[in-house]
Amino acid sequence: MDERDSSGCGERVSGGAIPGTVEPSFTLEMRRQTPIPVLIAAPHAGRCYPETLRERMRDPEYSALRLEDRYTDLLARDIAAATGAALLVAHAPRAMLDLNRACDDMDWSMVSGGAPRKTRHSALNRRSRSGLGLVPRRLGGLGEIWKGPIDRDELDARIEGIHRPYHAQLAGALETLRDRWGAALLIDLHSMPPLRPRFPGDRTAEFVLGDRFGASCEPALAAQGLGYFARLERRTAHNRPYAGGYILDRHGAPARAIHALQLEICRSSYLDARLAETSARMPAVARLLIGLVRELGDAVAALGRNGALPLAAE
Repeated sequence: MDERDSSGCGERVSGGAIPGTVEPSFTLEMRRQTPIPVLIAAPHAGRCYPETLRERMRDPEYSALRLEDRYTDLLARDIAAATGAALLVAHAPRAMLDLNRACDDMDWSMVSGGAPRKTRHSALNRRSRSGLGLVPRRLGGLGEIWKGPIDRDELDARIEGIHRPYHAQLAGALETLRDRWGAALLIDLHSMPPLRPRFPGDRTAEFVLGDRFGASCEPALAAQGLGYFARLERRTAHNRPYAGGYILDRHGAPARAIHALQLEICRSSYLDARLAETSARMPAVARLLIGLVRELGDAVAALGRNGALPLAAE
């Protein structure tokens, strides 16, 4: 499914299909004359759970709360509305399929019929061995997410309806921005549970900026993002414990002027005490991120024009 709603100021594309529903698996919104060369993506915020899926989960409420990057799509929408950045939001839930995993990063023992061919265990599927592969299998405090195995045909339908069209749309949108501006930036928006203190009195990071240790983004862009948070005295980490995943590996291509950063936001900074619903702090976090996106957007535009970031004043 690919439904387009064009207007004088932009285009809204609904694509893919969530198996078991008539709903699209994602929506892309992009202005025809984008004011900044930035795309904000929220791949783990999907909340469209088919009833057939929920019936097969041992504890759907617990799993949804732990797996979702809850309401990062609302933050992403506020950022896009204020800055003019392009916006890509996934509607399919992470429990059904994780868009930040490769199609072969799968625990094939949970699939009826097994793998399509002999699959070698490697770094590519290390996440599936921890229970958080293409289809998550296990969660701490719960154990097995599912009551039984998944059928191979159903897995294929999820890949074709969710994974392939999402990544094709993301790649195309980034190419469009790069062609217009000379450079483009993906900000892949995620949320994280509060980090554990490493020692008594440790004040853990509120934000983690990941760039695959410099592989997915011009290092100066990551440095500028870290500098922005530092100026505002917000605790931020770089690449640890989250450096980014499959999305950055696949779409970050600095040599082709397509840059990609993953931004993890501590859930306690914008959700309530249960980390379940938005709190009164959410608008302030949105304003903080709007400022970040504006600053990075200007920097990426400069990269596109000049091939380098302007030097900061001493």
